[in-house]
Amino acid sequence: MSEPHPSSTPYRVAALQMVSTPDRERNLDAAGQLIADAAASGAKLVLLPEYFCFMGFKDTDKLTVREPHGDGPIQRFLADAARRHGVWVIGGTLPLVAPEASRVLNTTLVFSPEGDEAARYDKIHLFNFEKGSESFDEARTIRPGDTVRTFDAPFGRVGLSVCYDLRFPELYRQMGDCALIVVPSAFTYTTGRAHWEMLLRARAVENQCYVLAAAQGGTHENGRRTWGHSMLVDPWGEIVAVRDEGAGVVAGDIDLARIAGVRQSLPAWRHRVLA
Repeated sequence: MSEPHPSSTPYRVAALQMVSTPDRERNLDAAGQLIADAAASGAKLVLLPEYFCFMGFKDTDKLTVREPHGDGPIQRFLADAARRHGVWVIGGTLPLVAPEASRVLNTTLVFSPEGDEAARYDKIHLFNFEKGSESFDEARTIRPGDTVRTFDAPFGRVGLSVCYDLRFPELYRQMGDCALIVVPSAFTYTTGRAHWEMLLRARAVENQCYVLAAAQGGTHENGRRTWGHSMLVDPWGEIVAVRDEGAGVVAGDIDLARIAGVRQSLPAWRHRVLA
């Protein structure tokens, strides 16, 4: 793999933190305002959180807003926002129609500044957690994906992952040489407090690239509490920017010279044997 070519022009990116509701239209309005704020501040790529468009009262509620791939109000919103603001929009996740009627695909769609779909990733690893009153089993309502996906942005390759994927480092190795990895998420408060930051920093350090994570962050109308702490982490594992809770924008720069410098001083990327 070749090293990223250092550039003197940093590339501004933003993670958008939300506290999504069971009302799709309210969520799209909130996301639209955050995208506009990020673009106005100079961001050229924006990342929405997992389930940015809908957080229902029951797991099965997401079936009511699922869309066929290629058309639907959520997909049109993402394409229009990218085109209107002239930015890359990585659409967190939205529920797409799955082969079986009882489940959906939890899908990240990427739109170019022209409003064209540039990439699609279906979440591979499905969250399962049981502790006290907390119980989650995504496999009941989500069909897992099976393909690693990346896309080429102006500054380099971007690797796509979602939430629980963060715990599986082998996924990121299969992405190849990335300048940026994105992680739209809805981490629970319990698991986020324990592991969120260390996992994001570990993925940045071991892949020697930037990691941008957009999270749900707060107490939702359905009673669920998410951890938040959307952040940008640099290739040395340092946190560039972070927001603890509440809706807002977390922004920072992708600096290819920083990636090249880290890889030159500690060439772990070149030293891989089992990749």
